[in-house]
Amino acid sequence: MTCVPATSTSGPSTGVTSQVSTTTIATSTSRATTSIASTTSAAPQPSGAGPSRLVGKTPALGWNSWNAYQGNINEAKIRAAADALVSLGLKDAGYTYVNIDDCWSNITGRDTGTKRIKPDLNKFPNGIKSIADYIHSLGLLVGIYSDAGTLTCAGFPGSLGYESIDAQTFAEWGVDYLKYDNCNVPGNWSDTYNGPDFDWYNSNSGIRYRQMTTALASVASIRPIQYGICNWGNANVWAWGSRVGHSWRMSGDSSASWSYITSIIAKNIDYLNYVDDMDMMEIGNGALTINEQRTHFAMWAALKSPILLGTDLSKLNATQLAILKNAELLAFSQDTTVGTPAKPYKTGTTTPPEYYAGKSVKGTHVFVMNVGSTPASKVVTFAEVTGLACTSCKVHDMWTGKGESCHAYITSDFVDHGVL
Repeated sequence: MTCVPATSTSGPSTGVTSQVSTTTIATSTSRATTSIASTTSAAPQPSGAGPSRLVGKTPALGWNSWNAYQGNINEAKIRAAADALVSLGLKDAGYTYVNIDDCWSNITGRDTGTKRIKPDLNKFPNGIKSIADYIHSLGLLVGIYSDAGTLTCAGFPGSLGYESIDAQTFAEWGVDYLKYDNCNVPGNWSDTYNGPDFDWYNSNSGIRYRQMTTALASVASIRPIQYGICNWGNANVWAWGSRVGHSWRMSGDSSASWSYITSIIAKNIDYLNYVDDMDMMEIGNGALTINEQRTHFAMWAALKSPILLGTDLSKLNATQLAILKNAELLAFSQDTTVGTPAKPYKTGTTTPPEYYAGKSVKGTHVFVMNVGSTPASKVVTFAEVTGLACTSCKVHDMWTGKGESCHAYITSDFVDHGVL
């Protein structure tokens, strides 16, 4: 990073990380993120009845079993993931959810008498409450999976028509988070599009998800449960998701490829609204380079997606753990004063855009990434950054902590697919 030296260092601070920075400008050489700080006001809250406000005030941080194990889960693997969050220092960094995805229940169906959903005792011989109690004993939270259809995506019992029973069951088990999928929806629950003014909130899709909102509200005094809508961006969920859940998926399932990561960023910036869920993290999976993994993490934080790790935690190396524990990026993600995501402040010829700015309690943050497949030099001109009040700024790299005072702009060399 280079800049025109400032004649005075008394101005506002800007941070540059080799990926992101706060009250600073952050840039990176291969998916760079930058952040600059200035004062901001609180973001508006969604109107109307909705999910419990006792939970879900910030994007969820934690781990989910699917990308690591798919349906091959059991009590030992879930306990091991919870233990790893603690031993690897991820709990101390803010990662608290241990989420059990699909295939945890008995595939033969519900209890014929109570109609309650049953755990698969071959996988969870002590039941879900027992593993939840263990996770809670570590100071962590537990999530569970169900579906707004008759069956889950893997063919296990869904919750459509059983919302109240399942919400009560989950609360009694000590569940803190619900991922609610969108498979096996009966034909009579399908939507019929009726023009650009169609009321998606009152559509069949909206109603299916609102029924679970109501069920969870009925048990909130027993156990407030964070509610993650997983309808893959269908039914214009960006228009009603904030009134129904704490977060909502805005795309299909994740993939450990650079093309997937950039496609999700590009799609998500069209629908930024509270907590869009960009799906689970792929750090530790596939053939993503370290630069790509840094950009992946930085942009999920900048765009305020839940950050749910999706790998075998025991295989993470020191570099990957350092990325996931970046305190400044996590602070931007978890800011409760403003809470809104960074947005593009300068467009160009790339998809997605490369320059973003967002506010937190610390000020205005700038995130810069190199979408290209070759190294490139990027310039952050302070006057172009929305909400940045300084012309002479203190800038630091959020990855290295190194900084200097700059006047008017900074220039940084980015590696391919890098962020600062």
